[in-house]
Amino acid sequence: MDVKKVYKSFRYHNKAVWQSPGRVLVQAAEHPDLPSGAPPEFRGHADVWGPEDLLVASVNVCLATTFQALAGARKVEFTSYESTAEGLLENVEGKYQITQVEVRATITLKDEQQRSAAQEALAKVKENCFISNSIKAKVTYTPEIKLA
Repeated sequence: MDVKKVYKSFRYHNKAVWQSPGRVLVQAAEHPDLPSGAPPEFRGHADVWGPEDLLVASVNVCLATTFQALAGARKVEFTSYESTAEGLLENVEGKYQITQVEVRATITLKDEQQRSAAQEALAKVKENCFISNSIKAKVTYTPEIKLA
């Protein structure tokens, strides 16, 4: 007998409130306000999160939390996870778009016996990250495993 997996749908809400030229405050229930707006390259401000920063950060956070979930399911004990992300904004056929996001992660394991399970989890991270599945930019995920 085939068991059909049931998937849920979720909705997320936020509000953008104009503050001044190039500045918007993002608000959502139960979250701290997030000062954002246009980056300096587009006559904005360096001290706020731009949509470009937020998109690249979304990919980075999604890959990190996806690894945490997959590692947890495999009982992988890691002592740290740290990743850096870089996005490339290019003008393609007259329109700006993020074309690439490169994420480099360093995972520190408690012991060598965890390596195989950690590698299994890492092999499935990108395909299970809903943000990388939702954007058309090329996403590269390069993890490195270290021992504590």
